[in-house]
Amino acid sequence: MKLKPIIEKTNLHPRNQHRLGYNFEQLKTTYPELQQFVAINEHNIETIDFSNPQAVKALNKALLIANYDILNWDIPENYLCPPIPGRVDYIHYIADLLASNNNGIIPEGENVQVLDIGIGANCIYPILGNSVYSWSFVGTEIDEKAIQNCKKIIEDNPKLMDAISLQLQTESRFIFKNIITPEDRFALTICNPPFHSSQEEATKSSIRKINNLENTKTTKPILNFGGQNSELWCDGGESGFVTQMIFESAKYPMQCLWFTTLVSKKENLSSFYKTLNKVNVAEVKTIDMAQGQKTSRILAWTFQSETQQKNWKF
Repeated sequence: MKLKPIIEKTNLHPRNQHRLGYNFEQLKTTYPELQQFVAINEHNIETIDFSNPQAVKALNKALLIANYDILNWDIPENYLCPPIPGRVDYIHYIADLLASNNNGIIPEGENVQVLDIGIGANCIYPILGNSVYSWSFVGTEIDEKAIQNCKKIIEDNPKLMDAISLQLQTESRFIFKNIITPEDRFALTICNPPFHSSQEEATKSSIRKINNLENTKTTKPILNFGGQNSELWCDGGESGFVTQMIFESAKYPMQCLWFTTLVSKKENLSSFYKTLNKVNVAEVKTIDMAQGQKTSRILAWTFQSETQQKNWKF
């Protein structure tokens, strides 16, 4: 039986190496444990069951070995398993953002310092950003267990040792406070904020996601598909979290070139723009991203004038 040719995912960033989908033959060779989860679907395409957390984790392990030279990666049960093509898209788009301040050239290397707010247990953004552009990262997290898992990932992949440092945020109501010190200079901050405003809302969303993937009706979320509380929800949801982030960012105007965050809910943007106006930012950019059926966007802002942006030393 001849498999159907892969259709290019043109909605992914032009530099995203996952635009041509997954080469399962190569991935199964790279990580043989993936084999048990791969099947041919009704469209005659090799794939996995994306509603099965074990299958998604095996795919991630294979991708990280094959494409990003990360040989040892794992996450504890019940923590979010990130879709790598979408995560690396964020990295490519913010690389373009930095290039706009650097004569169109993407700055690479350890001098480009990035602050990842809410690194999670998976450490995914620092792994990808370091692998693709050799950037250095500080990852913050309010969850001690997540930090410990990131520490293990870093120790198990020695090339990450000097590239990623971790910091526990001891006061969960703050984002940059206790983290950014007067000496710090970050080219970027990145964040995938908790989208939901309650446990109940997060659970409903998880069930909806599984029903969409499986085309069935379940009333129970799959536990380790769902993610931890701090990964999924907080008081005020995405709107409250990003608003707090904007207000706090105003206290560190010269220590960061671009503050950025993902925004899942388009309807939140107008309120964010008003808040950005209140804190007198110099420039705001909204970058659209699309992965699969989902449309998301990056909200980026800076307090630095055009001249200050040009003079930023990478």
